[in-house]
Amino acid sequence: MNEQSSSIGRSAGELTVILALLTMVAPFSIDTYLPSFPDIGREFAASGVQMQQTLSLYLVGFALMTLVYGPLSDAFGRRRVILFALAVYVATSIGCALASDYHWLLAMRIGQGISASGGLIVGRAVVRDAFSGSRAQRAMSNVMLVFALAPAVAPIIGGWLHSYAGWRSVFWFLTALGVFLWLLVGARLPESLPRENRNSPHPAHIARSYRRALSTRRFVMLVAIFALNFGGFFLYIAGSPVVIYHFLHLGAHDFWRMFVPLVVCLMLGAFASGRLAGHLTSAQTASIGALLMIAGAVLNVLSTSLLPLTPVSVIAPLTVYVTGMALSMPSVTLLVLDVFPHHRGLSAALQGFGQTLFNAVVAGVITPLASINPVIMAGTMLGLNLCAILLWIVWYRAYRNAAPVGA
Repeated sequence: MNEQSSSIGRSAGELTVILALLTMVAPFSIDTYLPSFPDIGREFAASGVQMQQTLSLYLVGFALMTLVYGPLSDAFGRRRVILFALAVYVATSIGCALASDYHWLLAMRIGQGISASGGLIVGRAVVRDAFSGSRAQRAMSNVMLVFALAPAVAPIIGGWLHSYAGWRSVFWFLTALGVFLWLLVGARLPESLPRENRNSPHPAHIARSYRRALSTRRFVMLVAIFALNFGGFFLYIAGSPVVIYHFLHLGAHDFWRMFVPLVVCLMLGAFASGRLAGHLTSAQTASIGALLMIAGAVLNVLSTSLLPLTPVSVIAPLTVYVTGMALSMPSVTLLVLDVFPHHRGLSAALQGFGQTLFNAVVAGVITPLASINPVIMAGTMLGLNLCAILLWIVWYRAYRNAAPVGA
């Protein structure tokens, strides 16, 4: 396939679906095996903390490699980087399925994290390469609309596979997903970054670009806002086994009770974001999302403090938070990518790194501490969101009309 942006020649709908499927690899790699935690732990004599490390170290690997994939895609093109990452993902998924002990599984989970970040990070840059203005916001919202299915579908599929074929079948499923996406990208995804627009792959050039981005206050604030907002949601994703098994006393087949409502609201928020494109600026849309998130976080604290623990009292407040998060995420992502328009891969990399590294902290440190009590868990979500709100207020007042930074 000709690696020039002029060769794109695909409908916006097809491109959106391909990119959304690529971004689903990461949440599938997290959520599909969550129902298998107890059985894997028993088979490998692994403690709850050790099992949590298969998630947190996956996220560390994921975060570190975002810093590699972004600049590589700016230098060598988007498509070949995605194909390479998917090939590694297939190999490490097979390794997980064949793991004979805990340490081998942990190593392969880190390998999955190292490879799963490629499609997610580079895909964001492809969206901004291919679309501009309100079309970019609609495309990013549509990508998230499709992507939002993953957190609902993944644990349901994982629960079924675990119940009927054992936990190893979950990783064989992820292997098949990786093979399918590699073939799909190879056949249908065009290159969106022309050769004349690519950057130098020299380490010194990349280091200078990273240094400039990290010294740009408005960029770093947006990355932090995105990470904190998503962290409030991810607290409950990483802690879902505790919420389902211990707080609500449900079973492996009941993960849908939590994930389906949340994903419906993710889709609702993403749909609303797309509808608002062209009517409100990205900053205005993100502000509406911020108001919904703080309302949901406060309602969560009140509900868990004052009401009996039921699926409704625990999950309903989360749906308000998630709707606001999904409404704001496409807009905040575009704001991040538009600070440095000539380094979108690198910008997406830093956004993904910040988000994923913080997710690793949430999964490995904050969730084990906060999930000892549902009220503490709700208060932790509120605390994270308050930090994001304060940063957003400062950013909005200072930078909402600021021009992009030149090459």
